[in-house]
Order: sequence, then C-alpha cells, then structure tokens
Amino acid sequence: MELGKRDPVTGRTTTGHEWNGIEELDTPVPRVVLFFLSAAALFCVVYWILMPAWPLGWTYTKGLLGRSDRAAVTQAVEDAAAERGVWTDRVASLDYAEIQADPALMRSVKETGRTLFADNCAVCHGTEGTGGPGFPNLSAKAWLWGGSPDQIAETIRVGINAENADTRSSQMLAFGRDGILTRPQVNDVVAYVRSLSGLEPGAGSTPERIAAGREVFAANCVACHGDAGKGNREVGAPDLTDANWLYGSDVQSVFNTVHGGRQGHMPHWQNRLSPVDVKILALYVQSLGAKTP
Repeated sequence: MELGKRDPVTGRTTTGHEWNGIEELDTPVPRVVLFFLSAAALFCVVYWILMPAWPLGWTYTKGLLGRSDRAAVTQAVEDAAAERGVWTDRVASLDYAEIQADPALMRSVKETGRTLFADNCAVCHGTEGTGGPGFPNLSAKAWLWGGSPDQIAETIRVGINAENADTRSSQMLAFGRDGILTRPQVNDVVAYVRSLSGLEPGAGSTPERIAAGREVFAANCVACHGDAGKGNREVGAPDLTDANWLYGSDVQSVFNTVHGGRQGHMPHWQNRLSPVDVKILALYVQSLGAKTP
C-alpha cells in the first residue's frame, strides 16, 4: 500500500497499512479526547500538590491543605459522642419513671436501644424480640424474672446461669431422667400442665389422667410454679397458664421438658455494656410489643 495515499471518499491520507483490501486512514485523535486527558492530568497534578498523596515509606506527603481523613473521622466521632452525651447524661441522672414520662427522651432511648438490641440480643431473641424455641419472646410480656425496667436491667447486668457472681440462677429438674417420677407420672403431669393453658388434650389425656397429673403437680411442681401454675419470678419459673411456651406446647415438647429438665442461659453484660447502655436497653426491651401512639 502506498504511504500517504489519499482516500478518495474521505479525503484523508492513509497510513500505509492494509488488511484484506481495507486501508487504514491516518485519522487524528479527537480533540475532545485530548482535552479530557489534559484535564485529568492537570487534576492529578493539582491533587498531588494540595492533598495527601504519595507514600514515603515512613510517612507521606501531607499536601498544602493538610487534610486528614483520620482527623476528620476522629472529630466526627467526638462530635457524635458529645451530641449523644446531651441526652445520655439525662438518662443516667433520671429514674425510669421520669425517663418514660418524657416522650422526646424516650424517642432517643428507643432509637439507640434498638441498635444496642440488634448488636447484642437479636442473635437469640430475634430482631423484634419475639424469641424462638428456648429463647423468651420479650414482646409478649411473659417475664420470667419480672418486667419492670429495674428488673430487666438487673437481668441484663448479671445474666441467667451466667459466670457473674450475682447471676440469676434457675434450673428445672429432670424428673424423668433422674428417676424422680415414673414415665406414667410424667405423662400424667404433662396432660395436666397442658390443660392449665386450655390446650386440647393429647391422645390418651383422659380426665382421670389430668386428675392424676394434678396430684403429681401438687407434690413436685408447686414449689416453683405455684399452686395455680402461675409461676414465680423470684426463681424464674414460668407461668404455665398463659399461651407462651418457651420450649413448645405440643405434647412431645412438654414431655421433653418434664422428663429431661431445662436450664436456660443468658450471658451477663455487666462488663460489656456501660451502666447507661444497660439502662437504655432495659427501657427498650420493656417497650417491646407496646403499641406506638
């Protein structure tokens, strides 16, 4: 192909390259491309001069503006802590009733409490506090150790069957496994306990079995659950007459509970949450399930 030959269609000269009869035109780079390349190069030079940019092994170029993302983040954290301290200082100084009587303060408590709950409690109790098998439904108000903010805060602080020296302690005996009750007695008391909350009798749950279960209950269970099965918050014994069942209400689940016993566990948060965070979390947990006005 002839170098510098002029294309008859476009009028441009060729480069002298040809592929299968196709000739390459000597087309210059568009000016707009050159403009943006020049602008980008100029921006880089200006940025390198003004901003931190080049590593120097032990340090880096600081730039004429002296900007530091680390300093900016540190300042933002300090500002956020100062802003948070305005209302957390009030939470720390007021009692629970006074905090709950202040709608504006409670809004901040609930917003922060929701974050604390999601970070520390949701893995067991669920994001909405509805619990699951073996984990209490906190929105149902079926409190094992009491539902006042003071009582909830104490549970959070010391835990249940935890390593804290002041932990709340509770355990249900394995009545069947340890031979305290015979299998028929376990079946009888299961039928009776299910009847306390109005559940439909299971297969073989005759009036006679329920009556026999009442006698077994009176001899073995009332010390913790009370004569009427209403539970005892002093020892963490649940109310057996409501619709909330920690481990399930079906015949097999109740049988497993009576036969094998139960010992729940909740870690203590005394060393992981500050006193004001425990207070905020207690107020948030106490508010779960409440209707928003």
